[in-house]
Amino acid sequence: MLNILLQSDLSAQAAPVVQQEMSYSLLEMAAKGGPLMIVLLLLSILAIFIFGKKWWAIRRAGKIDKDFMMDIRDYIHEGKIKSARTLCSKYDTPVARMVEAGLARSTKSLSDVQTAVENVGNVEVARLEKGLPYLATISGGAPMIGFLGTVLGMVQAFFNMSNAGNNIDITLLSSGIYTAMITTVGGLIVGIIAYFGYNYLSARISSLIYSMESATIKLMDALSEPVEKKESAVKPQQ
Repeated sequence: MLNILLQSDLSAQAAPVVQQEMSYSLLEMAAKGGPLMIVLLLLSILAIFIFGKKWWAIRRAGKIDKDFMMDIRDYIHEGKIKSARTLCSKYDTPVARMVEAGLARSTKSLSDVQTAVENVGNVEVARLEKGLPYLATISGGAPMIGFLGTVLGMVQAFFNMSNAGNNIDITLLSSGIYTAMITTVGGLIVGIIAYFGYNYLSARISSLIYSMESATIKLMDALSEPVEKKESAVKPQQ
């Protein structure tokens, strides 16, 4: 009976200790990582900002009526180039700006039209990709900063051991090893987030570029069709 009472008392005393360990916050753990965790925190904020900004820009760039190119083709066939350009001005998208640049030179040769469209397309693609190199740099640099923290933590641990002499205690190693592990985890988390964000945005941009190329082909076909009709109408007269 006495043993049972003693065991119950020991378990009751151990319970608060377990609860205290479980309540150890992530912020306190991150603080153990040292100054490099501040650098990783800033990089994570920058990565999230770049991702959010580019995601919103790409989302806006892809918003266009599915019948847009069909309406442009109808206007071209009817000879209403001005109406077609007015329709383009209603959309703040790369596809609309490319088509408008081509329509502005519709009186010139098809090669001139294609050159104008491609020039605008290159500018639009560069605008969409702006900022992505920073995200790629963070995805590769954050884990390296984490590994740097690992090395510094181990150096700190062995430095404490050398100064302790024969009085080596596990607590001398724990602070350095703790710093090493926390910075490694932090660097990997930031790097993984930036890596997946970069690849997701790159895939969205590639899909948008495909839509821009498809619109260019449809515009060139629409501008060449009236010419073919005119030529076919002239031949019987000859």
